[in-house]
Amino acid sequence: MTMHQKKVPLRMCAGCGEMKPKKELVRVVKSPEGEISLDLTGRKPGRGAYVCKSIDCLKAARKSRRFEKAFSCKIPDEVYDRMEEEISRNE
Repeated sequence: MTMHQKKVPLRMCAGCGEMKPKKELVRVVKSPEGEISLDLTGRKPGRGAYVCKSIDCLKAARKSRRFEKAFSCKIPDEVYDRMEEEISRNE
């Protein structure tokens, strides 16, 4: 019996639109209370969308309103600013 390779879960980056392994992306989550934040653990409850760990992808997602479409709600600038700050710290 041969061990088959485990399937790597892929997610699409909201910025560049590329499919990448989930581990390489940062999850952005909208909590049941409607709060939007970066989920660096990938374990928070709520609706998730993914973005590369790069400021460029986050800015592209912001410009094209990808997260607003994914979460069907308006996202305040300070939420984006906080996400940009967190990502630049983890880059």
